Amino acid sequence: MDKYLSSVRKYNKNFIDKLRIQVRGGTGGSGRPSCGGVGGPGGDVYIVGSSNANMKLNHLKAKYPKKRFTADAGQPSGRRSLAGYKGRNIYIQVPHGVDIIDANNENLIGEISSATDKVMVARGGKGATFSNKYVSEKGEVRTVNIDLKLISDFGFVGFPNAGKSSLLRQLSNAKPAVSPFPFTTIKPEIGILEFVDHRQISLADLPGIIEGAHLNEGRGHVFLKHAERSTCLLMVVDVGGFQLSPAHKSFDCFETIQLLGKELELYDSCMLRKPMVLAINKMDLPDSKLMLEETLEKLEENHKDTSSEEPSILEKMKFKCILPVSAATGEGTEVLKTSIRQTIDDTAPTHPQLPPPSSTENSRKKLSKPKLSLR
Repeated sequence: MDKYLSSVRKYNKNFIDKLRIQVRGGTGGSGRPSCGGVGGPGGDVYIVGSSNANMKLNHLKAKYPKKRFTADAGQPSGRRSLAGYKGRNIYIQVPHGVDIIDANNENLIGEISSATDKVMVARGGKGATFSNKYVSEKGEVRTVNIDLKLISDFGFVGFPNAGKSSLLRQLSNAKPAVSPFPFTTIKPEIGILEFVDHRQISLADLPGIIEGAHLNEGRGHVFLKHAERSTCLLMVVDVGGFQLSPAHKSFDCFETIQLLGKELELYDSCMLRKPMVLAINKMDLPDSKLMLEETLEKLEENHKDTSSEEPSILEKMKFKCILPVSAATGEGTEVLKTSIRQTIDDTAPTHPQLPPPSSTENSRKKLSKPKLSLR
């Protein structure tokens, strides 16, 4: 087991998904008590979404290796201007899809999902005024964690060696590393699935998890968190089942689906509410059709079983479709592409529609009441 986990521990060397920084608001400016002059407030520190959609936390760390950010102090009161100017704010650009967390209490400060998002993380101190006896205040000091959770339309989830990376190669322009050994993927890979009408859907191949991932076994939390911001999930399972190593228990395909669903539920029950597509991979293997039939029969039996009042883990997942595929030969991948697009289209929010215009006065009055925002 240790040799498998040792490869997982290399994850953060080439890909940073968490960065701790220290931020400090600017000190307030000094005042002039003799003539009632007040100091300017210190500058604030903001974290904002980068204008570069391809930015990574590695770039931030490389540019600011000390990881300390301090806003400017407020200007003192002067002879020409009794009210000092506010200190200059600073804006720290970060990748899209990050949570900003207070390192001291683990509270969520805010989220950055786009270039327009902005979160204040340290407020500047007040300038010297009569109310604080002309003693300027220091700015707020905070240590914050920037926790990256990749944003994608579809996140690939599955156990090691299920063929997720090979499937990403078939579906998109990405070229992740592929090998017959577990834990080949040690960092998330993003690929773009593009259709003939130029519609693009982002796909995220997430590192394989193991049994107990919800307890952070095999760094499960590091990997599972990237599925949180995926709009939909593509569950990829090997038609032959899953076995981490010869020393571990083996699971058939049906048991693998159940186990994977349980890991998602125990990590965060909200994960099961996401639209899901199930891809049963490696249909090029010997006896794959027989194993597929057995799996589908068990899924059907589970669906018909009403003996338990509590819904089963499979009923909670509610797959949009179940598709047999082969990443090695490309079998079924075109149908999978269509299903991915259909699932995303069905998930897209619908906008309210204005009723057709009418020439009557009463209809015009009715139309003026609701305030609809079409975006």
